Amino acid sequence: MILPIIAYGDPVLRKVSEDIPEDYPDLDKLIHNMRETMYNASGVGLAAPQIGKAIRLFLIDASPFAEDEELSEKDRNVLKTFNKVFINAQIIAEEGEEWVFNEGCLSIPDVREDVSRQPVIKIKYQDENFKKHFETLEGLAARVFQHEYDHIEGILFTDKLSTLKKRIIKKKLENISKGKIAADYRMRFPNLKKGK
Repeated sequence: MILPIIAYGDPVLRKVSEDIPEDYPDLDKLIHNMRETMYNASGVGLAAPQIGKAIRLFLIDASPFAEDEELSEKDRNVLKTFNKVFINAQIIAEEGEEWVFNEGCLSIPDVREDVSRQPVIKIKYQDENFKKHFETLEGLAARVFQHEYDHIEGILFTDKLSTLKKRIIKKKLENISKGKIAADYRMRFPNLKKGK
C-alpha cells in the first residue's frame, strides 16, 4: 500500500525515533508499504518518520545512482546492490574531509541544496530479520545512509545549510508545510485543516 509522505513542518520529522523491538507488530507489512511508497515517489531512501512513525527504521535503494557515469566504477558497483533495510541503526564513527553533494528529500519537494558530509562512516544496524551488522560505507552510499539516519534523529538536510541559504528557502519551506506544492506522489501536510 502506498502511504502519504509527511511534509516539512510536521512535528514527527523533528522527533528522535524510538528503537524497534523484535516483536514490533506487522513490521514486514510496514517495510513492504514503505518500499512501495519509496518507489512510487522515485526515492532512493525513506525513513519511518516520513510516513508518520517515530521509529528507528529506514530503507535505501541507491541503485538509480549506479547509472551516473560521473561516479567511479567502484562506486557504481557498490550502489548497484545497495538495497537494504536498516533497523535501530547507529553511526559509530564519521571520518574524512567533508565533501559537498546536492541533496533533496521526499518530505521537502522541489528543494535541492548542496550539503557537506564526511565521506566514510562506520555503522551498526539490524536487518529486517534483526540480524546485527557492522559495516563501513563510503562515498554516495555513506551519504544516502547519513541523510536517512538524520531522519531518525529528527534532523533534516535543510538544518545543515548556512543561515543565508535557510533565509533564501524559508518561503518555499513555509509553502510546503501549508500544502502549496504539487508533488508527483501522495503527501500529508501539517498545516492543512482537516476536511479541506
